Amino acid sequence: MNTEELADSNARDLVRSYFERNPLPEMDVDNPGMEIILNGLANIQRFIGEVSMGEGSLIASAPILLLAASVVIILGVLGEAFFKKTGIPDIAFLMILGVMIGPVIGIVQPAAVIEIVPYFAALALIIIMFDGGYNLKIGQILKTAHFSVILVILGFAAAVGTVSVFAHYGLGWEWLDSILLGTIVGGSSSIIVFGLVRKLRISEKAKSMLSFESALTDILSTIVAFILFEAVLTGSFSIDLLGETLGRAIAVGLILGFGVGIPWMFIISKLSNAQHNYMLTLGVLFLLFFLANSFGESGALTALVFGLMLGNKKYLLKKLRIKLPEHTIDNSLHSQVTFIVRAFFFVFVGLLASFGQIEYVIFGIVAAVAIYIGRIIITHTALVRGFSKLDKKVTSVMIPRGLAAAVLATIPLTMGLQNGEAYPQIIFFIILSSVIITTIGLGSAKKIEPPEGSGGFVTETKDK
Repeated sequence: MNTEELADSNARDLVRSYFERNPLPEMDVDNPGMEIILNGLANIQRFIGEVSMGEGSLIASAPILLLAASVVIILGVLGEAFFKKTGIPDIAFLMILGVMIGPVIGIVQPAAVIEIVPYFAALALIIIMFDGGYNLKIGQILKTAHFSVILVILGFAAAVGTVSVFAHYGLGWEWLDSILLGTIVGGSSSIIVFGLVRKLRISEKAKSMLSFESALTDILSTIVAFILFEAVLTGSFSIDLLGETLGRAIAVGLILGFGVGIPWMFIISKLSNAQHNYMLTLGVLFLLFFLANSFGESGALTALVFGLMLGNKKYLLKKLRIKLPEHTIDNSLHSQVTFIVRAFFFVFVGLLASFGQIEYVIFGIVAAVAIYIGRIIITHTALVRGFSKLDKKVTSVMIPRGLAAAVLATIPLTMGLQNGEAYPQIIFFIILSSVIITTIGLGSAKKIEPPEGSGGFVTETKDK
């Protein structure tokens, strides 16, 4: 008897034994006619067993997961079309889809999500940071770096301070725990910001400023949060340790990014006819992530700088006065890979949702609104001239929290910190609320005339 026949036999025996223990009136399970009914019920039972999770399983069967993946991809494509038509991002819809297939339907259980976090987070982080660096212009960064740094310092300090005060006085947490919560959600998500600003008809100066700011705050939040994790465990905090850790992370990121990025520009030029040169570039990117982690850096800055080198090859070679064959990475393949990672990332954040205590839900919403109010004040204070009305509006609503916050939210729980189970619940609602605020804000921003004067709010993304 093969495996399929054995499964059918077991299913029929299971249904038969049920009716033998719980007979219906005037029912004879040995009647030939009943055999047909039993077979039909057995098939139904076997089908349910195939499409649902097994006992103790944390993830649904492969067909159901593939169905979920199909829905994510289709919604991702439709969402991009929706964004181009309306100017309203699809981020919130994909996150809600994650809530549906995770906490609501239970295709993926929370315990499985926590297990997946380190792997998916690493992949999403390096792909998106590389893409962000690849699409940044060094010339624009140099022109807007001072604005980006001002936004980083003021925005990060305001967000950490606001959330810390709310957590201390609203939830009754200790100051160190409250500051840790504020740090985790202190910066905007580079994954979301990179994807949005590339498609908006704001000035190149504003695009560069917002992209660079989000990359810096992602890195800053991650580094400071890990220092605070140790501080909460030991009960002590050192400014010297903070400065030393930040300095080491920046040095490692720049040395690896520049040290490998510049030589790779020359190597990839010689491999212009190689069939798998883009995959080879990804292989080098993954290696850089491993090396950065080995030397104590998250890998985010390394991936960003590596992408920056390859994306600005023509600019750098011109400055160095070196001539090489004209070659860029396969933009069509790169855009597809980036699209897949982004779409699944937003759904992944929805999988982290937890609806435990109502006060955490309220706190998350209020904290996101407070961050938004602070952002408006900072925007009008820092961007006093040189930016259009649309630039300022988009800057003021660009507060989405994302990957860094979602990943960092799970660490207090795994480390056994006080209030560890509260971090994922609170931070999910801060992420969701901040994304909704950004979505609504960009929807209202489309009424403002673009700096160029015509052509609509959303622009088509062109390959380099």
